[in-house]
Amino acid sequence: MMNKKGKVLIVDDNEDVLFALNTLLSSCVEKVKVTTNPENIEHYAREFQPDVILLDMNFRKDVVSGEEGFLWLQKILKHDPAAVVVLMTAYADTDKTVKAIKAGATDFIPKPWEKEKLLATLNAAIRLRESREEASALKSRLQALNEGLSDEIIGESAAMTGILDLVRRISDTDANVLILGENGTGKDLIARFIHQNSSRRQEVFAGIDLGAIPESLFESELFGHEKGAFTDARREKPGRLEIASGGTLFLDEIANLSLPMQAKMLTAIEKKCISRLGSTRNIPVDVRLISATNADIYRAIGEGRFRQDLLYRVNTIEIEIPPLRARGRDVVLLAEYFTRKFRVKYKKEANGILQDAKRKLMAYAWPGNVRELRNAVERAVILSCGRNLTADDFILTPREHRRAGNDDENLNLKRLEQEAIEKALRASDGNVNKAAGMLGITRYALYRKMKRDE
Repeated sequence: MMNKKGKVLIVDDNEDVLFALNTLLSSCVEKVKVTTNPENIEHYAREFQPDVILLDMNFRKDVVSGEEGFLWLQKILKHDPAAVVVLMTAYADTDKTVKAIKAGATDFIPKPWEKEKLLATLNAAIRLRESREEASALKSRLQALNEGLSDEIIGESAAMTGILDLVRRISDTDANVLILGENGTGKDLIARFIHQNSSRRQEVFAGIDLGAIPESLFESELFGHEKGAFTDARREKPGRLEIASGGTLFLDEIANLSLPMQAKMLTAIEKKCISRLGSTRNIPVDVRLISATNADIYRAIGEGRFRQDLLYRVNTIEIEIPPLRARGRDVVLLAEYFTRKFRVKYKKEANGILQDAKRKLMAYAWPGNVRELRNAVERAVILSCGRNLTADDFILTPREHRRAGNDDENLNLKRLEQEAIEKALRASDGNVNKAAGMLGITRYALYRKMKRDE
């Protein structure tokens, strides 16, 4: 506390104690206020805005129970749930300390105090207040960023209408959701839709892509860290679980979690509390968990790469998003939607898609799914010169042209089977039962073949 930061409010009925603490802390913190009357706490909380409240537990003569302290602690936290309160009493015991922490106190100081321990406790409390304010600011920024970010979910195929019906039914619950599907199918869009239609929609939606950060940073990103927890930890940082508390946490590519991190995540879900890296202090968290992966998570369990007990915690509801090739004319609906969107963005004339272009889009397999279609339409709109997009405006990947190549390549049995499945799904508008009937196989056999080809 050498750099004198933080404001401390001291509440004690003993003027000698107030004088001693004021003298000690005035040289260590930015500002100190004292009062003998706990009725003044609300006034000081509003006008002085202390980072830490140092609160005595007994205010009446000969009273040693500490119940007054617990009463005022409750009132303080009701006024400001993020308040940092350190209780102190001359009648300390283990039961009272445990009760104080459970009631929401940050720490507990016995009288008479040890100077170094007192200063260390207040220093930690001031840092905790800073951290809570930072987490609150991050939540506010994330909420602002999330407003209006979600694209419309477009789809009329049987494959998508069933999913959207399920999503609408489960959104306004706290059930954890696991979303499966190939890259680019819109798993993050479904996650946002669930949050925006839930009772938590006024709270933060925090996401983390576990496939885009190094494994060494998983713990810090998810659980946060204290200053000095590792070499580059120059300041405290709240993790995504702490930031998302009260709202929704979206864990994209959850199958990338290492086994040790899976164990820690399982504990956090079960106990609804976390501890930051470099800290032993428990922080309560209340999040709805939505996870997603493009991996075969059941195979990962069989191979010992993913914990089955964690899967049971995250997949109360399981949703599998179909690939775009299985969604029939949704390809055209999505292409038209993106055309209108990018026409406005780039101030282009393109307002429709000609039939030859629609046939080209329907014939393509879209290995990158909706994300690839979006990019293809954006590129087509940027390069277009007329009022309608033509087949020549869509520059697709070489995969399309390999299919139309020499006859020897087209004799590959696996490729022929895959093309037959894709044609049946397009012809049946994404209805798996109908497609299986057209192919002369069972629905489950078709699912297995589709899974094998991913």
